[in-house]
Amino acid sequence: MYAKGMTTRDIQSHVEELYGLDFSPTLVSNITEKIVEKAKEWQSRPLEEFYAVVFFDAIHYKVREDGKVRSKAAYRCLSVNMEGKKDLLGLWVGEAEGANFWLSVLTELNNRGVKDILIASVDGLNGFPEAIESVFPKCEIQQCIIHQITNSLKYVASKNQKEFAKDMKAIYTAPPEDGALTELENLEDKWGSKYPLPINSWKKTGIIWLSFSSIPMRSDE
Repeated sequence: MYAKGMTTRDIQSHVEELYGLDFSPTLVSNITEKIVEKAKEWQSRPLEEFYAVVFFDAIHYKVREDGKVRSKAAYRCLSVNMEGKKDLLGLWVGEAEGANFWLSVLTELNNRGVKDILIASVDGLNGFPEAIESVFPKCEIQQCIIHQITNSLKYVASKNQKEFAKDMKAIYTAPPEDGALTELENLEDKWGSKYPLPINSWKKTGIIWLSFSSIPMRSDE
């Protein structure tokens, strides 16, 4: 409730009304201060040296600040480490998503102990691959398959989207790379003359065909 912008007195009144609990606004402040301290410790904690995959993405939302509604972007890095365990490396809040902000995030990850990332999954933001390569030059960069699908369908007429999406699925679900390339050729043969833009996008991105079923996940995940 505090993060949503409610005052300590609003929280006091709300909790008393819902649950019949009586405590002071000062107690609310003390609780939130302890949580903020824990959050800062988590945000700056040391990280592992190597990660198999890191998904870089941002969530955009509206927030009321100083009496005005502003756009914010919550940057997040979700990783899969070398043992197959998932871990959220951090969350950062900025005004809007941009390559320069991501560069500062990447630099922070490096300063917290990350030496290399095998595969980075990104959303196609301009300048993002260059930002990653400047910090982790050996990292393989893969465009997020969800963003690739969404961006491709923007150029397809609504009456053909369902069939086109089905044909695209055959590409990213093909087990070996050769099979994926064959399905891409089939997609081009069928739709290339009508929708060259999304076809060229698939050919240009050079997507790494990664089967996450091959990554051993721990039982608690």
